[in-house]
Amino acid sequence: MTQISEQALQSAVREYRDPYLNKDLYQLGAVKSLNADERGNVTLMVELPYPSKGIAGALKQLVGNALEDVAGVENVDVHVGQKIHSYKVQKDLPAVPGVKNIIAVASGKGGVGKSTTAVNLALALQAEGARVGILDADIYGPSIGMMLGVPEGKRPDTRENKYFVPMDAHGLQANSMAFVVTEKTPMVWRGPMVSGAVMQLLQQTLWNELDYLIVDMPPGTGDIQLTLAQKVPVTGAVIVTTPQDIALLDGKKGIEMFRKVDIPVLGVVENMSVHICSNCGHEEPLFGHGGGERIAQEYDTTLLGQLPLHMTIREQTDGGTPSVIAEPDSEVARRYRDIARRVGAELSTRERNLSGSISSVSVTEH
Repeated sequence: MTQISEQALQSAVREYRDPYLNKDLYQLGAVKSLNADERGNVTLMVELPYPSKGIAGALKQLVGNALEDVAGVENVDVHVGQKIHSYKVQKDLPAVPGVKNIIAVASGKGGVGKSTTAVNLALALQAEGARVGILDADIYGPSIGMMLGVPEGKRPDTRENKYFVPMDAHGLQANSMAFVVTEKTPMVWRGPMVSGAVMQLLQQTLWNELDYLIVDMPPGTGDIQLTLAQKVPVTGAVIVTTPQDIALLDGKKGIEMFRKVDIPVLGVVENMSVHICSNCGHEEPLFGHGGGERIAQEYDTTLLGQLPLHMTIREQTDGGTPSVIAEPDSEVARRYRDIARRVGAELSTRERNLSGSISSVSVTEH
């Protein structure tokens, strides 16, 4: 049998370029092994650095086809996995036990669909193969529980009268102030009390080996948001905006706030980018056009994706089964998963936190 050229095999593998990082698999350090035996059987092991379940099949097909064209190759077996690392946070704040990376989802103002985006982003990251949790830090208007279908009045278990066990909601680990107070309890708190409550929820929840913890931040860029951005060890932020000018102005303030405290902005999500009529399917940019792209270019960040203003997104989220769960094969769910891959890919380009530990808090069962 003809000896298979190792150089030819590597050249075939290099033909594939990652669609999110625009590098070949060797440049990404994603090739863990490439072997060929005397019978012409080739085995390739690939490990991508971000949640990528949705593109694994295409990668296997494209790389497999390229390898099959190499002289002497009879059979190709491509294995695709992923490994999520921990990345550096601002001012080397201590990591939260059980959490590799914290991603803050924020907006400069309310009413732009921040919480809906946060919930679907968390579910999309999970669908792409990551272990994910979500913390509702919007103390004045906690809505994550309702969006995830957590029954009203359900309370998290506790350990040692100190630690919360996160709720399981569609496979996510979740916690919220709404889980420990009633819906009729008004949060008439000053800034320091709000910040303290969020930090308590964050640090006293028994997060279990999360790749990502999504934090749904309070809307705005005031003292509360700035304090949280300074105290929570955030690896990256996602800014949610709509195309209209006033929302873009507030979105810029959000970017400036995170940059002020040395938190990298991973990108911008443009929500409600186009209205889709539920009767005829006609599309119309009610709030303007191209705003998210302009703000991303101005601040040298990434436009992570554009989401439509569609009635089903609201209905599904209000009903406790967000779009990624309710219709996993829909165009909306596909967009959320694309955004999730972009977020993970962008984060993977950051400096790793080699000293970071995700060791969990040890508690005694009674």
